[in-house]
Amino acid sequence: MVSQEQRRRQLAREKFLRQQQRRTEARRKAKIRNSVIASVLGVVLVGSLALYTTGVLKEDDKANAGADVTPSASPSKAPDPCAKPAAGKPKTETWKKEPAMSIDESAKYTMKLDTTCGEMDIALKASAAPHTVNSFNFLASKGYFDHTKCHRLTNQGIYVLQCGDPKGTGMGGPGYTIPDENLKDKSLKGGVYPAGTVAMANQYNPQTKQGRNSGGSQFFLVYQDSQLPPDYTPFGTISEAGMKVLKKIADAGAQAPDQTGNTAPNATVVINKATVTKS
Repeated sequence: MVSQEQRRRQLAREKFLRQQQRRTEARRKAKIRNSVIASVLGVVLVGSLALYTTGVLKEDDKANAGADVTPSASPSKAPDPCAKPAAGKPKTETWKKEPAMSIDESAKYTMKLDTTCGEMDIALKASAAPHTVNSFNFLASKGYFDHTKCHRLTNQGIYVLQCGDPKGTGMGGPGYTIPDENLKDKSLKGGVYPAGTVAMANQYNPQTKQGRNSGGSQFFLVYQDSQLPPDYTPFGTISEAGMKVLKKIADAGAQAPDQTGNTAPNATVVINKATVTKS
């Protein structure tokens, strides 16, 4: 017969084992989450740039899409809060070189995204990220972003909507690359990209330390504070009204991962028109 003291010790051992299992599971989930943050949001740049394995908030590597891109959103379904896209198709033009500098770095610039879900105004950081703002000014003037779909929504670990690819697959770019900028922005405190930040996707791989200065046209809008290393050029801040639109998109959830691991938003997010204006 088991004594009361033996039973108490047995229960204590079982409790300890359960705690150890929970800790092991927590470490496993943390490892998966870190893997997601280190591999999911990628994009492949076209043109003369060779394909190679890429890192966080990056442009997807076509050759490694199945192996390296981890699902980053929990599938959920909600009514589509957005309207039908305006008539038109994305452009396919690319350029061999980064456009010549044409902006006034001391001036203020605003990018307006007229989307199917509402308008989002973004105050651009011309003095801190001149190459990036100059590139967006150039691409917007060419209608490059018009009729393009925002192809990715993440809601685990990092909370962003990714846009800027005319192909709508995470595989497109303008044919040229721009340098990383403003990686020491004061807003990036404690390894966090705060809600309202607009930053560049790129091909940087933190494991291999390869892929610096590989931004193209793809960018992400942060709808909730996101833990990320300062590897992605922050070049704009979304207006309060724009954040309401962005959160509406996020609240609609994301689709199940496709064969490449991409999680598209449930909302039909299409940029009908993108404009950059100087004020």
